[in-house]
Amino acid sequence: MKRIRKPHRSSISRQIAGTVIGVLVFILFANWFINNFFLDKYYVFQKENALIQTYRILQPFFEEGVDYWDHRDELGTDLKQICDENNISTIVCGEALDGDLQVIVKYGNVTSMGGRLWGYIRGVDQTEPSILRQNDTYTIQTVMDGFLNQEYLEMWGSLSDTQYFLLRIPVESITESVRISNEFFSIVALAGIVLGVFLSLWLSKQIIHPIRDLTELSQRMANLDFDAKYTRGGTDEIGLLGEHFNRMSDTLETVISELKTANNELKQDIEKKEKIDEMRRDFLSNVSHELKTPIALIQGYAEGLKECINDDPESREFYCDVIMDESSKMNQMVKKLLTLNQLEFGNDTVTMERFDLTNLIQGVIQSASILAQQKEAKIFFHQEEPVYVWADEFKVEEVVTNYISNALNHVDGDKVVDVKIIRQGDVIRTTVFNTGTPIPEEDLDKIWIKFYKVDKARTREYGGSGIGLSIVKAIMDSFHQKCGVKNFENGVEFWFELDGSRSENEEQPALEQKNE
Repeated sequence: MKRIRKPHRSSISRQIAGTVIGVLVFILFANWFINNFFLDKYYVFQKENALIQTYRILQPFFEEGVDYWDHRDELGTDLKQICDENNISTIVCGEALDGDLQVIVKYGNVTSMGGRLWGYIRGVDQTEPSILRQNDTYTIQTVMDGFLNQEYLEMWGSLSDTQYFLLRIPVESITESVRISNEFFSIVALAGIVLGVFLSLWLSKQIIHPIRDLTELSQRMANLDFDAKYTRGGTDEIGLLGEHFNRMSDTLETVISELKTANNELKQDIEKKEKIDEMRRDFLSNVSHELKTPIALIQGYAEGLKECINDDPESREFYCDVIMDESSKMNQMVKKLLTLNQLEFGNDTVTMERFDLTNLIQGVIQSASILAQQKEAKIFFHQEEPVYVWADEFKVEEVVTNYISNALNHVDGDKVVDVKIIRQGDVIRTTVFNTGTPIPEEDLDKIWIKFYKVDKARTREYGGSGIGLSIVKAIMDSFHQKCGVKNFENGVEFWFELDGSRSENEEQPALEQKNE
């Protein structure tokens, strides 16, 4: 029988110990490398900055118009502090009438510094310094002082036309500081490695025992319902624990996903059925109510014609006109109901296209001109520039037609209908305002409901069915855009919004801007 080989599992304790020791060794090596190759340069850089800072302390006291002797006590305090902190020797000399240099300020060990400064100024110094920085007013360099047999970091230059300075720091102090620092950090790093080894061994033992316990528990919990995922993988005890948790999580995820999907579908089916039943009941109730009056009129006048109640031609023509008018109203209502039904059930296709809204509104207004003349109303629309929007052009035309016809049917007072296009960023709002009586506040939210009529007598007068605004609302919902109504003291304004985002090269149309 073939023997199955178990996968090799590495010990967590060894991993922890190896990782900690590796990190500490890396830290020791990095510390040694940085200290030996960069610490001395960093020290020199810091000392250069200290020399520049000392120069900046000296400079204000020797500017033109400043009497150094009046401020020497103040300079002495600042100079003593920075020189003591950085082991800087300082000398400032002024040029005498005989050409020699006269010492004005000195601090620290200034042996041979006066003569060296004189040599630098006159250009007769024979040493070969290594220049680190140089500009018009000072030079920073390292130089070997043959008289003192010692290397220095120096800064020299002029404070004015007749006053010069020399600052120096022994390089030996920098080298000694670097050496001591390297020794100290090496001892600390070695001690840290030893401590880290013992700490890692102790820590790994403290961690491994509870993980082994959790591994045994996970084997028992693999078939239970817990939500867990392990993503790190591995071949150690934590990896084994993760495998069991993943098995458990996958099982639960599949079962719960199936249950939620089935539950969601069931809820949708129930909601859809309830909605359909409710819409069917409302539809039958409203249609029967709306058709009752025209059917009664048609029946009554038809019976009158049949029984020859009035034999004169004018009466018969009047009876026929009533029958035809009521039949036309019933026909229009049925068409609107079919349109609204398609919109509400999402069976109507929405074709999004880019078109000129200005041109569309002008066409609707022209078509409504006869109705406006009958109502003795004036329609104002001042927009002439093209305004492009994204929507279904045919359905937008139906919205505009409903708004304008509704405005003409309710216009009163000054008998003015004012149509505007307003840009609000990338949103184009179209408003239709008519003078007249405002809509009662309690009816504002209800006018979008099918068959709802604010003034039933007046609606009946012009043949309204209470479906037009419901169609507007359904169309705007299919666009995922907004529509609404607003009362004013002298009338009512209906509005709707469309997407008017422009291409990069399209010019901004001249529209009325509005911020609400």
